[in-house]
Amino acid sequence: LVADMKYGAIPDLEKKIAETEYRITEENKQQQDRLLTEVVGPNAIAEIVSRWTGIPVSKLSQTERERLLKLSEHLHKKVIGQDDAVESVAEAVLRSRAGLSRQNQPIGSFLFLGPTGVGKTELAKTLALELFDSTKSMIRIDMSEYTESHSIARLIGAPPGYVGFEQGGQLTEAIRRQPYAVILFDEVEKAHPQIWNTLLQVLDDGRLTDGKGRTVDFTNTIIVLTSNIGAQYMLEEVENPSSTGKHFDGKLSQIIKDRVMKE
Repeated sequence: LVADMKYGAIPDLEKKIAETEYRITEENKQQQDRLLTEVVGPNAIAEIVSRWTGIPVSKLSQTERERLLKLSEHLHKKVIGQDDAVESVAEAVLRSRAGLSRQNQPIGSFLFLGPTGVGKTELAKTLALELFDSTKSMIRIDMSEYTESHSIARLIGAPPGYVGFEQGGQLTEAIRRQPYAVILFDEVEKAHPQIWNTLLQVLDDGRLTDGKGRTVDFTNTIIVLTSNIGAQYMLEEVENPSSTGKHFDGKLSQIIKDRVMKE
């Protein structure tokens, strides 16, 4: 009988006691997690408002100034070998946030040219991370999908009575839900001229009307256009730097005007 209790009943009871204690501890922990805190700090408020509005926490917690002052340094750490481009982007953003640029326009608009792999998309992602707290704040739109004139409906939404009216536009709906974002228009030279007219309105007025007649605000966005136009000339210039930089820049500018800037 003693042996049965020592090696049978008692170990079973000890095991059940341990399991019960563990279960009670877990239940208490879960109940504590569900309880509201007595004091709500500014960080908690900023986090909740950020979830509701899509505005980054840094915009609500007075840290934007410090972040902007270190923008160039942080961009250089992530994007290697593009010092001039990084400096130009950082300076343009600082000018805009200082109120030295035109109102009712995006924070900045940039055209990144170059062959694949030089860091065009990476710079856009890093901008989104540094200014808007997350790389998810970069909205990428592949312009090779907008080669037809009717594809404008996909961008801003179909008008009433047409298929897809309820879905909203890929661009306008994204900005309505996330007003602080970096918008990357990839391979922009492939877009239909009608798409260009729409982009010009965004760049000039900082707003766009979607298919449902709602005005979408783009003044808190950064517009990035990327293209491979002139990539072969850039590679030739790197391999054979015989021509002057001024002559090369002039040739590249003319190519851009011929291929992209036609209205």
